Amino acid sequence: MAEEAGMFRVHQTIGSVLCCKCGIPMTPNAANMCVKCLRSEVDITEGLQKHVIIMHCPECDSYLQPPKTWIKAQLESKELLTFCVKRLKNLNKVRLVHAEFVWTEPHSKRIKVKLRVQKEVLNGAILEQAYVVEYVQQDHMCESCSRVQANPDQWVASVQLRQHVSHRRTFFYLEQLILRHDAASRAIKIKQMDQGIDFFFANRSHGVKFVEFLGKVAPIRSRNDKQLVSHDPKSNNYNYKYTFSVEICPICREDLICLPPKVAASLGNLGPLVLCTKVTNSMVLLDPFTLRHCFMDADQYWRSPFTSLLSSRQLVEYIVLDVEIVSPEVNVGGSKYVLADAQVARMSDFGKNDKIFHIRTHLGHLLNPGDYALGYDLYGANSNDIQLDKYKGLVLPEAILIKKSYEEKRQRKRGKPRHWKLKSLNMEVDSTAKGRIDEDKMNKEYEEFLKDLEENPELRFNISLYRNKENQPSEMASMTDGEDVPSVPLEELLADLDLSDDENGDDSMRE
Repeated sequence: MAEEAGMFRVHQTIGSVLCCKCGIPMTPNAANMCVKCLRSEVDITEGLQKHVIIMHCPECDSYLQPPKTWIKAQLESKELLTFCVKRLKNLNKVRLVHAEFVWTEPHSKRIKVKLRVQKEVLNGAILEQAYVVEYVQQDHMCESCSRVQANPDQWVASVQLRQHVSHRRTFFYLEQLILRHDAASRAIKIKQMDQGIDFFFANRSHGVKFVEFLGKVAPIRSRNDKQLVSHDPKSNNYNYKYTFSVEICPICREDLICLPPKVAASLGNLGPLVLCTKVTNSMVLLDPFTLRHCFMDADQYWRSPFTSLLSSRQLVEYIVLDVEIVSPEVNVGGSKYVLADAQVARMSDFGKNDKIFHIRTHLGHLLNPGDYALGYDLYGANSNDIQLDKYKGLVLPEAILIKKSYEEKRQRKRGKPRHWKLKSLNMEVDSTAKGRIDEDKMNKEYEEFLKDLEENPELRFNISLYRNKENQPSEMASMTDGEDVPSVPLEELLADLDLSDDENGDDSMRE
């Protein structure tokens, strides 16, 4: 402003003083000393650690944070730099400005970190200085790794997963959910038992977390117990082995259930004959004659448990002669159903008699005259159920259809491999259960499970399916177009990441 007005302005110049030590000109500061003389007089890194010994586990690549915490960190990572800085003592006496790694040979067992710190020195002058801290690694295995090295089968917590039914379809589905969510990644061993699977963990918290996962995907009840292994009276330390017993509800998908009178009344007089159409952490119960439905969670079931009247192993094949739609489409738990009156006949009666059943079914949207269906034969079944006897005067239907059958159309494609596959858990068979596990029966049940995945898109919603490199169709197979067998579309398949094609490429695959 002064220059614009034509006024004379004196420019201010910064003066210089002589250093009181060496006498060179310098910019004035509070100490009246140049930087070199100030560093020679004052060392702000005095008293700070420059050599530190750290414990490193070579098995899991983790570092000991005293007293007992092990931190996993890679070389020259942000986590390792944070760990190294926190291991320094008296660092709060200075202000840390910058920290970085100095390269060292990876096998030298040395880690060098360059730190830049600031501190207020003589008469308020702030001095900045850099120095290098050398960390010496001493190999020492952590507790979990030493336990594994001593005895790989040594476990602290075990989860015993059981379901008291005559098939393993539930475990096939749970196996895929566990793989999808990587829930058993901490398990040190998985063992296949007669009526379930045992999971072994090296830490109790891992077992608790796994039980919590099971409670989110299946209707279960659990209890736990512990056994004393050792006790140190001097340090008052106790070592326990923990066991978690998990029981899955014995009601499975496609089961026919006769609800107890009290349960039916609590559900708004549903049923009493209902079908279980879906099982997650709760069950979907559907009345196939009225399309009324309800959701029953694990707590409701275990308060008044019941069993199924007929299971999927007792399905009978029928042929549909006629279908007449009765009601519009209804959405139940994400699945669509249409009530219809149908005329069906058992396939086993063909050529022997002309017995025809007039029934009501919830599959009116799927069935057409000439189709095949699987259902429960209540006309010829000898039902000996306590709950059924409590309903006096109840007239049972002659048959209840469960799902459409594609078995005849599958006969034409028999022998052709699927263009998709599933992964499986690395399980070992228990020696005491080898004699009781029927391999042929299990393979047949697994094949039925694969067919269910092809027919039911909702069932494979939470499952990861992988492409089979050995069989890739040229055109995408349709889901269900009335003429073809249901199959899995290619857009639902994932590419299998296999880094070692030559070594054990297909060891963990089931086709």
